Amino acid sequence: MTQSIGSNRGQPPKPGARGLGVAAIDPVPLYREGLAALIHRTPGLYWLGHAGAHHSALQMCEQLRPDTVLVDSGLDPQGHLIRLLATGEPGTIVIILVRDANRSPQFLAAVLAAGAHAVVPRATEPRRLTEAIMRAHADRRYVDPALATLTTRPKRQPTGQLPGQQAVHTQMPLSRREYQVLQLVAEGLENSAIAKVLYLSVETVRTHVKSILRKLSARDRTHAVTTAFRHGILVVRPDDSLGSSPKEHYSSQSG
Repeated sequence: MTQSIGSNRGQPPKPGARGLGVAAIDPVPLYREGLAALIHRTPGLYWLGHAGAHHSALQMCEQLRPDTVLVDSGLDPQGHLIRLLATGEPGTIVIILVRDANRSPQFLAAVLAAGAHAVVPRATEPRRLTEAIMRAHADRRYVDPALATLTTRPKRQPTGQLPGQQAVHTQMPLSRREYQVLQLVAEGLENSAIAKVLYLSVETVRTHVKSILRKLSARDRTHAVTTAFRHGILVVRPDDSLGSSPKEHYSSQSG
């Protein structure tokens, strides 16, 4: 019998069960297609869908509740999205696909502190990625051997502190919904358009915008966006994602 989404979280796939549902947050269509093909052909795993932008990523995880979500490090260099995913969907295993540009002790310390369960090079071999998914579910913690030396605590590091941990303490001031709204404000959408994308009332969106302005001490929407970029709450999308639309909805495929 096919299990419902999320019913087997935290447990290895049982004989005859559908297995672990996997989704991806990545801006590159070709890379997402490759992930989907890999998951489809791997016993014990099945593909749920993908998202290419922050607001659609949160929608996807809220509605599909994947067992595992693969996150492109280029979309979340400050770990804010990771923290929202980890706190909002505690049953979901968050695996970061680390780009070469993010391959540093500071970044790895930041994402692990933000709630990521595993880190794997984005250019890893397919077999190693599927093994990482299984290991992360079994142990709720996995560091690819190629990144292990970057997560080792230096001898002179103060006890209990990891490299880059000072940056990790920068808290996300916005709620999950406010974060989604701000992403869409940054793309130039008005309240009515944001309401349609997020399935909210215009009044609710207006309330979220007011809260965003207050929390960021911003004069107006433009000032809020500028402040968010300056403090790393919003990030510039990776160069190889320019062909994808940040206003997109997530795409699901449970077959």
